[in-house]
Amino acid sequence: MVSVLRLGLALLLLLCPLKIAHAACQGKEISEGVYKAPFCVPAGAKKIVTLDPLLTLGLLLDLEVPVFATPYMAIQDAKVLDFVKQSKMADLGNPKEPSLERIAALKPDLIIGSTEAHSQIYEKASKIAPTVFFSHMDWKKYLRLLSEITGREAPAEEALAAYEKRAASIRARMKDVTVSAVRFAPGRFVVFVDGPAAYAPFAVLHEAGVKRTAYETVTDDTIVKRPDWEELANLDGDILLYVSASGFESGPDDALEKEVTGNPLWQLLPAVRNDRAYRVDRATWQSFHGITSAHRILDDIERYILAEP
Repeated sequence: MVSVLRLGLALLLLLCPLKIAHAACQGKEISEGVYKAPFCVPAGAKKIVTLDPLLTLGLLLDLEVPVFATPYMAIQDAKVLDFVKQSKMADLGNPKEPSLERIAALKPDLIIGSTEAHSQIYEKASKIAPTVFFSHMDWKKYLRLLSEITGREAPAEEALAAYEKRAASIRARMKDVTVSAVRFAPGRFVVFVDGPAAYAPFAVLHEAGVKRTAYETVTDDTIVKRPDWEELANLDGDILLYVSASGFESGPDDALEKEVTGNPLWQLLPAVRNDRAYRVDRATWQSFHGITSAHRILDDIERYILAEP
């Protein structure tokens, strides 16, 4: 009996700290998709910093959440960059190595970043303020998580409902065609595939009923393929959408496009031969910012696929 009592006491002592830690969370606790889960969202966080100037920043802006700082360097969308500057957000520099000194000087209530990009600075960042790093996930799921953190659930659901209604309308009108998509980069090609882990713009394509080629469709968690010139022949869709993106700076994009499209192997692609290859905006397709970007993707679907003869 004594040994049983001792065992019970030991278990109680082990469990008490967990209960105390759980009770200490005065905000919302998030366990799914976060680095070093669970994360306790500080109650009433108002001064928010994001280390991710792409999807996280865009979704926060969609939700009309005030953001006090973000890295400027990787922002490709001119309208977003103009808004960031007009709002006088602090510039944190390089998104891969954001300035922790500038963040500390701001005394934020909450720091939001990416597990893949920022996990190496988690310990330092978390000493400045409560810090949550999210892992790669479906953009709509991420929007809902951010809305929970910021208390913007109702606007998030309203925006998603409007997007999904429009996507469903386009899906109902989709033509029986296959579509290829590729990004030009210096010395290489990047194909974002249609699959369970698809990058957001290409997940939008899927939701709108766009059918990709066999080469561009996967069932695993592949996000990109990097074909060489010979493998490029697999992009044999009826319509071809391409992005020319040379790097952070857009200046060399036109020269890169001219180099690629002047190659005889490019000109052999079916969509190119049939004058059905279209260059699309790099900011929308390579720097996806959320609901606004999703509607721009739908705009391009209507412009280049549904409006096709």
